[in-house]
Amino acid sequence: METSTGNALILLSPNPRTHTDFNASFNHLSTLISSSPPYSHSPNPTAAARKVFAKIPKPKLTFSSTTLSNQELTKSPQKLNWLKPAARGSSAAQSLLKNLSTLERALIGAASGGIAGAFSYVCLHPLDTVKTKLQTKGASEIYNGAFDVIAKTFQSKGILGFYSGVSAVIVGSTFSSAVYFGTCEFGKSFLSKCGSYPPLLIPPTAGAMGNIVSSAIMVPKELITQRMQAGAKGRSWEVLLRILEKDGILGLYAGYSATLLRNLPAGVLSYSSFEYLKAAVLRESKQTNLEPYQSVACGALAGAISASLTTPLDVVKTRLMTQVHREAVNKVSAAMYSGVRDTVKQILKDEGWVGFTHGMGPRVFYSACFSAIGYFAFETARLTVMNEYIRRKEREVPAVPACAVVDQSG
Repeated sequence: METSTGNALILLSPNPRTHTDFNASFNHLSTLISSSPPYSHSPNPTAAARKVFAKIPKPKLTFSSTTLSNQELTKSPQKLNWLKPAARGSSAAQSLLKNLSTLERALIGAASGGIAGAFSYVCLHPLDTVKTKLQTKGASEIYNGAFDVIAKTFQSKGILGFYSGVSAVIVGSTFSSAVYFGTCEFGKSFLSKCGSYPPLLIPPTAGAMGNIVSSAIMVPKELITQRMQAGAKGRSWEVLLRILEKDGILGLYAGYSATLLRNLPAGVLSYSSFEYLKAAVLRESKQTNLEPYQSVACGALAGAISASLTTPLDVVKTRLMTQVHREAVNKVSAAMYSGVRDTVKQILKDEGWVGFTHGMGPRVFYSACFSAIGYFAFETARLTVMNEYIRRKEREVPAVPACAVVDQSG
């Protein structure tokens, strides 16, 4: 054993003739590896070698994919702020933010609302399809509930059946949400500058203004979407052409009065509830902006309150919008309504007061999810757009005094 170990160590020794001295060879090996304490005689050279190797300092390896982030976290552990506003770190940015005009705030709100609206409507379109099928006249004779709607829709049309009319949703919701949030931000900014207007009434008034203006775009979009969800054949533009051919331009606004009747209370309840909840959370947390989970929670609660109280109005609106001339899927849904009053009378006559609660469960769930996603997306987009706008204006501000100095010196 000692002979084979000594022969192996000969290769590491500068003088092969000294191989007879095992201790000298091993000491030379230890010197080459590291500066270690003097070798102590051991009956087991292998164990001694392991001890020597164990004393060698091991380098701390870092990988290129994690080195930078780990070092930064070690040196300066900081709490990550969600979309940290530009105004927090600059007095100039704070001044620019405070001096934003009413039009600038409205445009920022419109851009943010368009992004948030398209994102929210597309995400929750399947739930809206189920809700619409349940609220269509004669649905109680076809479906036994929301799960039955899901099963039959998937069985007949597959997963794409839940996205009927989604193209109209993308186009319509982008414009309608941009107009809605833009008008709300305009109204909120304008009314806040009126010293005589009660601050408590600013959110509901701004929400009402947004709904009145945006309904002009939202009603045609919902009309085409719900016709397709109820079973109308063809693409969105084909349904649009058939409506224009049969009823003209006014046909696109079937159920407009019912939509306003529903959207005004719903918009006032949803928008004002969110604004009140947002103000309460910011006051308690002493923050300048909502965190993501706070936006989701406030939005979901506001949407649930609004939807539960306005479901009867939504049933009336859906009945008016889904009545069609020759596109009815079944004979029961082919009955015609002459207006809001006639629709209310027919529902009371045929189904009683329970008829006004059809689809409440899916609608409340849909509205809570929609408001949670919508207000979260809106707050995220608003902060992003506003911060980018403030940064660009902040870069432009120093250029003015610099030019003035050059002109004066010249």
